[in-house]
Amino acid sequence: MPGPLAGIRVLDLTRVLAGPWAGQNLADLGAEVIKVERPKKGDDSRAFGPPWLKDAQGRDTAESAYFACANRGKKSVTLDLANPQGQAIARELAAKADVLLENFKYGDLDRYGLGYAQLQKVNPGLIYCSVTGFGHTGPWRERPGYDFMIQGMGGLMSITGERDDRPGGGPQKAGIPIADLITGMYASVAVCAALVHRANTGAGQHLDLALLDSLVAVLANQGANFLATGKPPGRLGNDHPNITPYQVFKTADGAVIVACGNDNLFRKFCEVLGRPQLADDARYVTNGKRIENRAELTRLVSEIMLKRGMREWLEALESAGVQLGAGLRHEESFEHGSDLDKFEHFLQVEADDHGAPVGDDLHQVLGLQLAQGLADRHARYLEVRGKLDLVQLLAVLELPVVDGDAQGVREVVGRRTLERWIGVQDAREARRAHGERLLGQRRQAHRRGRPRENRALV
Repeated sequence: MPGPLAGIRVLDLTRVLAGPWAGQNLADLGAEVIKVERPKKGDDSRAFGPPWLKDAQGRDTAESAYFACANRGKKSVTLDLANPQGQAIARELAAKADVLLENFKYGDLDRYGLGYAQLQKVNPGLIYCSVTGFGHTGPWRERPGYDFMIQGMGGLMSITGERDDRPGGGPQKAGIPIADLITGMYASVAVCAALVHRANTGAGQHLDLALLDSLVAVLANQGANFLATGKPPGRLGNDHPNITPYQVFKTADGAVIVACGNDNLFRKFCEVLGRPQLADDARYVTNGKRIENRAELTRLVSEIMLKRGMREWLEALESAGVQLGAGLRHEESFEHGSDLDKFEHFLQVEADDHGAPVGDDLHQVLGLQLAQGLADRHARYLEVRGKLDLVQLLAVLELPVVDGDAQGVREVVGRRTLERWIGVQDAREARRAHGERLLGQRRQAHRRGRPRENRALV
């Protein structure tokens, strides 16, 4: 099914993460995104490995997982923007684009004749989005910006990590490049707003996104706490600055995340702990009181939580309606049930009455490597590790199947792509099996008087 930005063309001149993340978001929404890279070397992040993506035989390719995380759904061309001919081609592309994304240092594109003022003359409706470390105004506009330094300068590391008086205390960066990612998200929102503005006025505009601005903007409650009190917030580890208990507790064999966002949840939590009187204790009767007496409350709860195992606590707390979660390892998070539900959403495209996908091929929207990666994550459930066995994958996810006739699987992933992944014979067998299963579904639906679902799936 075409996305809401179908028909919008984006010229993506960005590299590494913040800008490409914005371009990827727009591609996910249905825009045609043309990524421009340097000849031979390409985007710097292509070399940010290991790890590397694997080919059908499980061998490392020259493409990094880092690059793949921010560039799905894009078309790619190479241009030397330092060359007059490359600049001319870029101007031609910009003249036909709705949106241009760039994250060059301030002034660089102006020297190439590709600045906003220059391109606006040939395309007045162009939405020109610049992503830099410190923006296009102010004394630091010519300085480069990197996620790690921005996390420090933006105050995030002063509130991230364990307290200074505890083992391991001190400034910590986030586990992901959050400054880059949030700037990419803000850029995506700004572009969408600018498209609405252009639809109403016909005018394009220059959007100026800065890593530092974006990170300070998402300090959220911590920033508001400081503005309200004048007192800089400090590091609290996994504790919440405004709510408690809202933290990680060790159990006999793992860890549980407890989130008591109100007094009623705290009362339920105390009942499960076997200490209902704590909810009526004057020191803990309201959230404000619990914040004032956080240390003692945390000590009491921690002692109790260590007496039972993680699964036992999870079952008891969930039954009581207390908000919680398990402290999962990275690989476990990809196996979580709700995660599969999300993959089901992303792996669907609309199909016509013959089972053929409508609109763009799914691999253009989703990206071939993401589909391959999904199979790899669930390789333990597959008989053939490292291969995309479509029949088995569909059985694992319990999702509708794609038509197996002349315009089914081949339309979605491409016949040659499918054959490269699982071999010619297996590809034929997969298409045949899909056809048989879909035919069976149609017959059952016909007997029951219900229309079949028109969905196609990689």
